[in-house]
Amino acid sequence: MPVRRFLAVLLVLTLLAACTPPVETPTALPAASLTVAPSPTAGPTPTPAPPLVILVLPADLNEEESQAYQSAVYDLAQSAGFRFQVRNKLGLEDLEPALKLVIALPPDPGLVTLAAAAPQVQFLAVNIPGIQPGGNMSVLGGDSIRLDQVAFMAGYIGAMVTEDFFQVGAMLKKDSPESPVIQKALTTGRTYYCGRCLPIGWYTQYTYPAFVEVPGDAKPSEYNAYADFLLVQKKVETLFIQAGLDTPELLQYLSTVGVLMIGTQSPAKKVSGWVVTLQPDYSAALKTAFPELVAGNGGRAFSAPLSFSDINPELFSPGKQADARRVLEDVLRGYIDTGAQ
Repeated sequence: MPVRRFLAVLLVLTLLAACTPPVETPTALPAASLTVAPSPTAGPTPTPAPPLVILVLPADLNEEESQAYQSAVYDLAQSAGFRFQVRNKLGLEDLEPALKLVIALPPDPGLVTLAAAAPQVQFLAVNIPGIQPGGNMSVLGGDSIRLDQVAFMAGYIGAMVTEDFFQVGAMLKKDSPESPVIQKALTTGRTYYCGRCLPIGWYTQYTYPAFVEVPGDAKPSEYNAYADFLLVQKKVETLFIQAGLDTPELLQYLSTVGVLMIGTQSPAKKVSGWVVTLQPDYSAALKTAFPELVAGNGGRAFSAPLSFSDINPELFSPGKQADARRVLEDVLRGYIDTGAQ
C-alpha cells in the first residue's frame, strides 16, 4: 500500500476514536440501611410495699402510755423492716394486702370480725376482755391476768403507804364475779404486810379493809357518793378502784379530797394522790410476742408479768417499791397464797 494512502487511513481512524464518548463505569450504590424497629421492652416491675403493722390506740389514752406503746411497736417494726401506722379505729377498708399484724388496745375495735375477714393477718388483743385466742387471734393480758394477784398486791401496797396501815378500802362492782375475789385477796395482801393491822393509838369501830359495791345501773355521776361512803363514814385513806369504775370524773374528785388511789388502768390525766397502777408489763411482753406473730405463730395467749407503773415516788418510795417487788416475785412464783384461789 502506498505510504500516502496508509497515512490517510490512519488519520481517519484517529479522528473517529477521538469523537467516540467515553464509556462510564457504573459506580456501586450504597447498600440500603435497614432500620430495625426496637422490640417493646417491659416497664419497671412495681416494688411490693413492705409489710405493715398497725397499732390501734384509743384517742383518750394518756399521753405517757400512748407514747410508750408507739415507741415499743415502732422499734419492733423497724427492726423487722416493716412499715408502722397508728390508728384510733380500724375498719374492713383498712385491711390492705400488705397488712401483716394488728395490735389493738381497748375498747375492742371489732377484732373478731376483722380477723375473720383477713385470715392472712395476725391480730393481737392487748388487755381486751372477752376475746379468746385461736386461729389468727392472739391475746396479751385481758382474761389471762390473775385478778387475785393484782388485788393481793393492792392490799399489800395499800397498807404500806397508809399512815396507820389499816385504813384501806376498795370500790367494787356489785354482783360482779370479780368482787369476792378482790375482797379476799386484798384482805390477804393487807394482812400479809401488817399482820392484824391494829390501829396506832386509837380505837376504831370499823372493820378494814372496807368495801362498797356500786350497782351496775348506777350512773358515773353517782360514783362520788359511793366513794364518800368509804371516805367519810369509813375513814378510808387508801382506795383500790376496780377497772370500769375509775372514770376521769371520779379520779378528779378523789384527788381533791386527799385520798390515796391504786388502780389497774393508767389515769387519762395525772391526778394527785395516785400511788401506782398495777398492770401487766405489756411493753416487755410485746417484745416476746412480736417475732412469733410476724412468723405466723398466732392463736396464742401471751403472758405479761404483773408490774408497777405510774408510780408516785413521794407516796411509794424506792425502798417500798423494792420491798413490794420482792413480794410480787414470790406471788408470781406461787410462793405466797393470795387467799382467793
